[in-house]
Amino acid sequence: MKRVLLLLPALIFAASAASAADAPRGNTQFESFSQVKKILLDQVFNDHRTTIYCGASFTPDKQVILPKGFIAAKSPKRANRIEWEHILPAENFGRAFTEWREGAPECVKGNGKPYKGRACANRASAEYRLMQADMYNLYPAIGSVNAARQNYDYTQFAKGTPNTFGTCPMKIEDRKAEPPDAVKGLVARTYKYMEWAYSKYRMSNQTRQLMNAWDKTFPATAWECERASRIAAIQGNVNPFTQAACRKPAKYLSRLSGVPHLRKVSSRRVSV
Repeated sequence: MKRVLLLLPALIFAASAASAADAPRGNTQFESFSQVKKILLDQVFNDHRTTIYCGASFTPDKQVILPKGFIAAKSPKRANRIEWEHILPAENFGRAFTEWREGAPECVKGNGKPYKGRACANRASAEYRLMQADMYNLYPAIGSVNAARQNYDYTQFAKGTPNTFGTCPMKIEDRKAEPPDAVKGLVARTYKYMEWAYSKYRMSNQTRQLMNAWDKTFPATAWECERASRIAAIQGNVNPFTQAACRKPAKYLSRLSGVPHLRKVSSRRVSV
């Protein structure tokens, strides 16, 4: 009996640890992508209307003020409005869902023809909808940049690789993309969060090495920390990788380059 009593605390601790490990880590609040885009616009980016990658300002009605020297060789009509960029492309985690790859019984058109892909995953899988609507993975982008990036993986090009959009320091080449240095840390911490939060997504070894390097090399900015704080308050969960980066002393939060709107950094510690 005494031995059982001694073992009881350890068993309770083990059960608690297992329960915590099984608890959802990602978005459990919002399944509607449309709803989340509106919330982000009204409550997160309401006083920081700037796009990822190019740092372009945009108006409350989503009209982009293009930076001087910006060039959109493809999809120029989409350059004047923001679109919501999945930092980790939806297709890159969507392919893990059976509904995306093969379809589902409820994915049948009115004419009886079955369908699959994003439309079926969105219709048939609540888990997919939660991942698609996760606010940590969403950021406004110039529409033509979003169109060009597609579902391409990030990479690190050789020095001297030209910008794809003129003065905007975003590079896309051979079905790969390299974001500006100013957002590489944010990108890395988003990828690491999505893998940590959702069992459906796993990075390749090459991608994980790159994201770990970017996470270490490019500190969090004051805005990255503020954005994460606002999302945590709305969505109800944290990005632990951003949280850790935001706990570093302020002097380590200021090494920025490339995008002007990210250069102002708070002189205090930022909590998430």
